[in-house]
Amino acid sequence: MTAYPHMLAPLDLGFTTLKNRVLMGSMHTGLEETKDWNRVAEFYAIRARGGVALMVTGGMAPNREGGVFPGAAGLFTDEDIANHKLVTDRVHDAGGKIAMQILHAGRYAYGPECVSASAIKSPISPFPPKELDEDGIEKQIADIVTAATRAQQAGYDGVEVMGSEGYFLNQFLVTHTNKRSDRWGGSYENRMRLPVEVVRRVREAVGPEFILIYRLSMIDLIPEGSTWEEVVILARAIEEAGATIINTGIGWHEARIPTIATSVPRRAFTWVTKKLMGEVSIPVITSNRINMPDVVESVLADGCADMVSMARPFLADPDFVAKAMSGKAAQIAPCIACNQACLDHTFSGKLSSCLVNPRACHETELLVEKADQVKTVAVVGAGPAGLSAALTASERGHKVTLFDKASEIGGQLNMAKQVPGKEEFWGLVDWYRTMLAESDVDLRLETEATAEALTEFDEIIIATGVLPRDAGIPGQDGPNTVSYRALLQGKVEAGSKVAVIGAGGIGFDVAEYLVTDDSPTEHLDEWMEEWGVTDPAAQRGGLAEAGPQPEKPARQVTLLQRKSTKLGKGLGKTTGWIHRASLALRNVEMVGGVNYERIDAQGLHVSDGEARENPRVIEADTIVICAGQVSERNLAETLVTQGKAPHIIGGADVAAELDAKRAIDQGTRLAASL
Repeated sequence: MTAYPHMLAPLDLGFTTLKNRVLMGSMHTGLEETKDWNRVAEFYAIRARGGVALMVTGGMAPNREGGVFPGAAGLFTDEDIANHKLVTDRVHDAGGKIAMQILHAGRYAYGPECVSASAIKSPISPFPPKELDEDGIEKQIADIVTAATRAQQAGYDGVEVMGSEGYFLNQFLVTHTNKRSDRWGGSYENRMRLPVEVVRRVREAVGPEFILIYRLSMIDLIPEGSTWEEVVILARAIEEAGATIINTGIGWHEARIPTIATSVPRRAFTWVTKKLMGEVSIPVITSNRINMPDVVESVLADGCADMVSMARPFLADPDFVAKAMSGKAAQIAPCIACNQACLDHTFSGKLSSCLVNPRACHETELLVEKADQVKTVAVVGAGPAGLSAALTASERGHKVTLFDKASEIGGQLNMAKQVPGKEEFWGLVDWYRTMLAESDVDLRLETEATAEALTEFDEIIIATGVLPRDAGIPGQDGPNTVSYRALLQGKVEAGSKVAVIGAGGIGFDVAEYLVTDDSPTEHLDEWMEEWGVTDPAAQRGGLAEAGPQPEKPARQVTLLQRKSTKLGKGLGKTTGWIHRASLALRNVEMVGGVNYERIDAQGLHVSDGEARENPRVIEADTIVICAGQVSERNLAETLVTQGKAPHIIGGADVAAELDAKRAIDQGTRLAASL
């Protein structure tokens, strides 16, 4: 008897059967652009072996003008077909099925050749698109059809036509981007003509026994977006045109509402997909912020969809389905939706990976194999760097002892998990606890490792983390001044007026902690009100007429920094705007370019610029110092003076914010090399 009967039930598509209800959704990883096709094949094959029913590749361009960026991968030549056949053969040998996503970026294409319904520049690309004429539209249709037939020749089990997230086909659907007056614009019948024609022509070209998924935007989250009535009309037309499955798209890339970040509640948009259930007779897939088997099971049991799409969770753990099937769900490495190594990398032109699983997209390069020589390994510090090093070294067969003077594992993760919107970090710490219990690591908590205690180990790994940096402000030792650590550890309470010194990632987290009493991430209705999301049946595009309605801030907070640059400039590429917007909604005052003159009973005295102009007082009951960190290296330095050569990782190596991504990657790679 399985705990996940709905998730693990097969899905009969008529001409083929999917072995369960889990789709690995499309992710642009950058792997195809490496031209290392063995690497691409292994990425997908590992996930096929992990039990997922069907995978969708990252978006493949149907032509040059439709590529997300110049040089984006696609199936343009016979050589491309042969390369992709290496991927599909490997997946099929692993017992899996795979579909290729055809993604035409339209005005989102980051190149001067971009095209769209109308010549309206997107806010996320510097290039205005060319408005297509009749011949140009026909070329785009024909190129998408050609891409589908080439995918079929390459051995794919199907294709997904990308019609959501504000890409090309979506741009024809709404008046926000379609200002045409010909047969491709104006009435909704005309505006939906292009996606329907694409699906009809693709089905005609590939025949009846080929999976055709259409990714349909069910809530645009932009002004002048689709109404719910239009969504249903389109879905029915897409079914009639020959789609096998309809997949859910949520929001346009330019929407100013978060849709997949960690602060978004789990399964936040499954209610939208549920509205379509019964409106069409083909299977419907739901997506976004679904990351564990119990969530998948509840979504399906609640009748929200026939199938669930998860993308990033398969970066975090390729064996997601296999572990759920074998009763080992607690061992699934959780996707915490941080975006730091996946989407942030993608939008920075880097190869994607995963914060919790550095081997993602590096499967052929970062190998964790049994060690030729078993060593005794001491790891000092049970934060993210030390945990990843200890578990990886143990997996390789080394005898590992993990020391930490704290009473629980997690290090700085235990502070991150206290921040509203970062509740997923609780699951990450729980996962590390589970994996330690499953391993042979000798865990010694409440134990301060000394140089003397480490003399007999073959390898010593120092992962002692960071300490708050001394801000050097006169009066900082007063009773109204606290460190971020003491605050997030619950050792002190802040007053009603708070000044936060330092506007890096920690400063933003502390500000969020101070202004939020009850995290909306835990309450979907409150989260929707906060961001102004409503039913698209009530308001076009799903944007509430009243706009965002956040809860009253718990405190009056001023966030300050010495730099004159925009506050939060160094935050995540795809999430920084969310943090800034969230604090702005709660009336946090953000002040840059200040000098911290002194702290006294009135509050924080500041001035502006090099000339120290405009001296004033930021009235505050509490001043929280988040002015950076320094590496904790006392033990490492002692060992070096004794002639030892310890490995130093994580914050002990570089004190750069709370960089769990770098720490976990560093710990894993070091242990893999011992």
